[in-house]
Amino acid sequence: MTRRTLLIGAGAGVLGVLLASCTPEPAPSPTPTRTPTPRPTSGAITPAAFARSAWTTDPFSLGAASYTPVGTQQSARDALAESVEDRLFLAGEATDAEAPGTIDAALRSGERAAQDVLRVAGSGERIAVIGAGLAGAAAASRLVGAGAEVMVFEARDRVGGRVQSVVDDKAWPVPAQLGGWLLAEADTEMLAQLTSLDIRSAVVSTPLWRSAEGDVDPVSADPVQAAINAGQQKPADESLADALADAGVDLEEPGIAALLAAVSSTSGSDTDEASTWFPPLLPAAERIAPLGDLGPVFDELLDGAKVSLSSPVSRVAYDDAGVSLGVATGESLSFDRVIITVPLGVLQSEGLQFAPALPFSHRGAIAELGMGRIETVWMRFEESPFAVAADPSGDAASATPDPSATPSIWHVVGGDALIRTWIDLSAATGESIVVGIVGGEDAQTFAELDDDEVLEAAIGSLAPFLATP
Repeated sequence: MTRRTLLIGAGAGVLGVLLASCTPEPAPSPTPTRTPTPRPTSGAITPAAFARSAWTTDPFSLGAASYTPVGTQQSARDALAESVEDRLFLAGEATDAEAPGTIDAALRSGERAAQDVLRVAGSGERIAVIGAGLAGAAAASRLVGAGAEVMVFEARDRVGGRVQSVVDDKAWPVPAQLGGWLLAEADTEMLAQLTSLDIRSAVVSTPLWRSAEGDVDPVSADPVQAAINAGQQKPADESLADALADAGVDLEEPGIAALLAAVSSTSGSDTDEASTWFPPLLPAAERIAPLGDLGPVFDELLDGAKVSLSSPVSRVAYDDAGVSLGVATGESLSFDRVIITVPLGVLQSEGLQFAPALPFSHRGAIAELGMGRIETVWMRFEESPFAVAADPSGDAASATPDPSATPSIWHVVGGDALIRTWIDLSAATGESIVVGIVGGEDAQTFAELDDDEVLEAAIGSLAPFLATP
């Protein structure tokens, strides 16, 4: 047990009916879902366990991570991070100009907002944090550490926000991660959290590119990087798609299409949306995959704060005397200052109303920035249905899991696959587990499918890797 106090629904009295995240709906069902007993697919294989996300249609997210659209300056993020009359303080990865869309950006933004509050807050002030994701949890941790009285409101029935570990020992040997989870070496703050909590992780590398005809040569990102470099020298920002076309890169070429699908799976944007001045990151040679429950990260950060779950906020009213958080029922509670960490997609949808309206600078930034779409599907098979996997040397090898091998990244080249980027975790887990990640417009399509349709699309996308076509 931690010292954190969890107030669930109406069971905690007057605080339990306070609403605390993003939309006026009082009792939503979490959008990311799991199906422990998938129905047989129309193909030859059926997974023993299946889990999928739908952040794009989730009313408390309306997307996965922010990106910088063509023609938008990073200064929009700085504007969004400015306090409003020293009463409202916005945080979240969308407010971070250094590395937006990343896990460390969310953590860093929460700490920054908390520090801004502490500069102006007086002794004994009551502070609210809207959202118990990474930014909200980091803000609460910093405030509690400084001795502040903190109340965290979360719309969902769990903490974590856009980070979600599905813990089911019968279905999964490791938790299925449906939200943000893959890390780069630059994610030092989250890596430090994993280390301190002894949460196991594995390095994911060894790319394998495959079409219906078999293995293909790895696709170099050099032409894409060269197009970005050329675009950054132009007097006006242009989309990544236009920069690639100017450089003579064929976006329809199967290998390039697979590479750009991998870019979309991390940025959430398509090439016609992405900026060349502030471009999406190209696929890293290595990623770090946590293999444990990420819940303890939030338990540690929220320790000492009061947390009200299943509590969406519908309205924030503020003046020079303080802030009132309101709900659809008309009830409200007053605070001296509030940190708001709802996702950019929710701010864009006006799911959270402000009275008075936010300053033009904030509204302009919200309108200019883009909310990316990223979705994930996990599947575990009792016996591996795959013809080949990749060993650490990059050569084709038996699909039998090898604990000493490195988890690999599969790229689907050609065809009409909805999901072109996959991570094979068999080497790290000892079981046949694959994770598909899709971004951009394809993620929008994915999110709108039901579970059976997602399962069928996933199996179809994996066709080049199956032992039986």
